[in-house]
Amino acid sequence: MVPYLQVKNISKTFAGVKALNRVSLHVASGEVLAIAGENGAGKSTLMKIMTGVYQPDPGGEIWINGVLVPHLTGTAHARQLGVCIIYQELSVVDNLTIAENIFLSKEISNRLGFLDRRAMHAATRQLLDSLDMQLDAGTRVGDLSIGQKQMVEIAKAISNQSKIVIMDEPTASLSHHEAMVLKEIIRKLRSEGIGIIYITHRLEEIFDLADRVTVLRDGACVATLPVEQLDRARLVKMMVDREQSDLYGDYQCHATQKVALEAKGLTLKHRTAHTVSVRDCSFRVHEGEILGFFGLVGAGRTELMEMVFGLRPYHGTIELGGQPVAIHSPRAAIDHGLGFVTEDRKSGGLVLGMNIRENFSLTHLDTYSTLSFISRLAETFGCQKFVLRLGIKTPSVEQTVGNLSGGNQQKVVIAKWVARSPKVLIVDEPTRGIDIAAKADVHRLLQELASRGMAVIVVSSDLPEVLAISDRVIVLREGAITAKLSRQQATQHVVMEAAAA
Repeated sequence: MVPYLQVKNISKTFAGVKALNRVSLHVASGEVLAIAGENGAGKSTLMKIMTGVYQPDPGGEIWINGVLVPHLTGTAHARQLGVCIIYQELSVVDNLTIAENIFLSKEISNRLGFLDRRAMHAATRQLLDSLDMQLDAGTRVGDLSIGQKQMVEIAKAISNQSKIVIMDEPTASLSHHEAMVLKEIIRKLRSEGIGIIYITHRLEEIFDLADRVTVLRDGACVATLPVEQLDRARLVKMMVDREQSDLYGDYQCHATQKVALEAKGLTLKHRTAHTVSVRDCSFRVHEGEILGFFGLVGAGRTELMEMVFGLRPYHGTIELGGQPVAIHSPRAAIDHGLGFVTEDRKSGGLVLGMNIRENFSLTHLDTYSTLSFISRLAETFGCQKFVLRLGIKTPSVEQTVGNLSGGNQQKVVIAKWVARSPKVLIVDEPTRGIDIAAKADVHRLLQELASRGMAVIVVSSDLPEVLAISDRVIVLREGAITAKLSRQQATQHVVMEAAAA
């Protein structure tokens, strides 16, 4: 197949650090090329170069439709040449309808210069029908699910006559059903001659969708191979340069008989249109135990944890160390020895414009303060210890958090809570959007914390992760607990049966 998009010897340097080193790849019309690699391998930088966000170092070349493009001026220029990117953080406008989003910046006007909404709606309906998307063109995008918004982004890309669509972690926030629908749309696009560059940390998606796989490691291209020449173990070794079996330590249980936290009859006090009606949930977690919570999207896992941490009002009781406590705010939860790594690290876990040191100390500034003055030296020393302990890849603790890879951002969020030495640590989706090596680092850290007597609650939609790390598993469905399972009882079949309606 003739490549529609080809990059040759692409390099990119930031402040003396080589983010990409002579990377070459190509994708043809009608094929799916997966890009695999750890966080920090250079995937995002390469995508931004291919769409004109970044300019490559001298010597690299970008060819589109057989023509050398000396200078891509930005995403609009790339779109004009048939290359479009859909980022993990969606760019749809919630207050506009689907049709208005599709035609944003290319609106159809009538002869009098007014918007021709009828024509835009008709064209949008035709586009949605061609992609088998059962959506109404007049629906406000803010009323759609994340998966449906993702589909609107794809429709918008197709409306631009795109020949190559780059998808960055497209299923990271989707339910199982939404992910399956998206996969069918990708297969349909491929059959219609559209090339897909697919970036994902979910290895099963690579084997399910891709024709070829390009592996990046430390900013360089390791290899590009047809997917049938790979298996999971070989792909992991190419990504991280070590065997898959070396990434995870042996499972050990450190749970004691002493109950660290017990919830009795927790029920959400005020439900809104966007929350799940969590009701009558009771559970306990012991010191040294990793307690896993699993449920499909909309099961109420996050809402339940937010009640425990004082972010949502509740009926019921919470006991810590056998004593009833009133937790009606995050401040009260922290004072009682709870920590909470939120599901969305970018909006709820980090201040992206601040550096690592400043984010790290936010949960325990009093440790570094004397007479209301912060000791930057003590703060830096404390932060550096955790950078080394967690293997956070950064040239300095003064590095802006927003410039870190997803895996390193997640480690910063965890570090700021672990530094407080909480009695109970709640970790919601601890490894969402991070690579397999960073995921192994996080798992090892959680096991280390449990070995020191900390009670750890892990909430995840990744069932293999829950089964691999948990001492016990609690399953939720539609806001209620449907199963409490020992590690031996918790098989994929049993857990999914309890989670599915």
